[in-house]
Amino acid sequence: MTNFIITTSVLLFTHFLTEAACGVAILCSADTPVPVGSESPAIKPSPRNVVFILADDHRHDALGFMGHQFAETPHLDTIAKNGVHLKNAFVTTSLCSPSRASILTGQYTFRHRVIDNNRLVPEGTRFFPQDLQDAGYATGFVGKWHMGGHHDNPRPGFDYWVSFRGQGHYYPPHPGYTMNVNGKRVPQDGYITTLLTRYAIDFLEEQRDRDQPFFLYLSHKAVHANFQPEAKYDQKFSSKPFQRPVGEELVQGNTQNLPRWLLDQRNSWHGVDFPYHSQLDIEQYYKRYCEALCSVDDSVGAVLDQLKKMGIHDETLVIYMGDNGFMFGEHGLIDKRVAYETSIRVPLLMQCPELLPAGAVVDDMVANIDIAPVILEAMGLPKPDSMDGQSFLTLAQGKASTWRDYFLYVYYWEKNFPHSPTVFSLRSNQFKYTTYYGLWDTDEFFDLQADPMERNNLIRAPEHQSRIRVMENRLYQMMSDLGGMEIPLNQPSRGSQNKRLRVRNGDRAADFPDDFVVDEPLNDGAR
Repeated sequence: MTNFIITTSVLLFTHFLTEAACGVAILCSADTPVPVGSESPAIKPSPRNVVFILADDHRHDALGFMGHQFAETPHLDTIAKNGVHLKNAFVTTSLCSPSRASILTGQYTFRHRVIDNNRLVPEGTRFFPQDLQDAGYATGFVGKWHMGGHHDNPRPGFDYWVSFRGQGHYYPPHPGYTMNVNGKRVPQDGYITTLLTRYAIDFLEEQRDRDQPFFLYLSHKAVHANFQPEAKYDQKFSSKPFQRPVGEELVQGNTQNLPRWLLDQRNSWHGVDFPYHSQLDIEQYYKRYCEALCSVDDSVGAVLDQLKKMGIHDETLVIYMGDNGFMFGEHGLIDKRVAYETSIRVPLLMQCPELLPAGAVVDDMVANIDIAPVILEAMGLPKPDSMDGQSFLTLAQGKASTWRDYFLYVYYWEKNFPHSPTVFSLRSNQFKYTTYYGLWDTDEFFDLQADPMERNNLIRAPEHQSRIRVMENRLYQMMSDLGGMEIPLNQPSRGSQNKRLRVRNGDRAADFPDDFVVDEPLNDGAR
């Protein structure tokens, strides 16, 4: 019996598209990928164990092997050395609940309808672990569920269940605080990352010497804000040198072609001038994030050690990923939600010595909606027609395959956090087009090869107008084909985080973008 572990953040998916010369494009359906070399034989279906590890808010570059300025992730670095790094992994919506629902359903946000962190999972929603149960697999969930509602009862698809309400807590907030362990209230008796790891290893130990294949989903609370490191890592990086993020310096004197909403958000809840309506120190905040990440890395190491003890390490596929990215000042913002790279891009690592090459890097764009198809293929099961994603297992194996050239990103405005607009974005290997729906504002277009930090908005560049029109048309065609043309709404669940600091590098809001300002009338009269 072959075994797989998958540790993941969230990924992104779009239609498969090919761009022809002179800005003319051929639009393919999601079931008609662009050929990349010759077809390679699919992996032979066979019963496989899978462990899927999800980290919260783990941005794509917060890894030791990526040359981060102070983050230390030795166990994740080992996976990259012994396995595959999918360097262009994305999420289709950069927010906890929508991303997690996309992982479990293989669908875009507008299809599974979990559009924010408050929406309940609609009745009748099917998660892929239910398919695993139907096939006779043992299934376990350990950690943060966080898909609507305030209860932590066992959800469909899992035989073994350990979870907590909402975001949970790094340390128990009071002596009587409890978690749900297989339907029973059990005290949280320590640091949450370490405790969840212990329950995950307990589940693995229960599978020892059983013939029945198993699937374990280990879903960490860390490294979600507000970051609280484990005691042994607290202040570990406090004295390390810190280089502020590129793009934080955007101010009113440097606003050419930038959206007005972006400039206005600097002194709001998710802006660097008034983060969380406080005087938060971004440097210390980022360092505590990386300190909390140390325990997640320890968790990965503990799971790998357990597999070695069980004699199944080399035949197990290990994949690590985050559920979305996180900004620490890039574009003058903190948090996620928007379509900039540091918000939507996540780490994705895979290891399986019997199946995958060591030290390989995959450049193709993959997404969170691809995770369910990957696991189903690895466990020898077919992908349901209801899923939007595709398995990227052959990409990880280094085989010639067919894959996407573009992916789609969506985020829906919510009254609780009114400063982030509805976002629709289309990203190719080189370009990204983003439109802000329902706003009187400018769109954005970036050449990601020439400008990877997305600092030069080319939306008005004459040489790109044809390509921009093509990408805009593709975006709306994809939305139409996938059933995403209706804007889902949700009633807010609590007060709006709508305050703004009065003074922000001046005493007024942002000016309108230049492309909205003219020096003379455009018409002779009303028309």
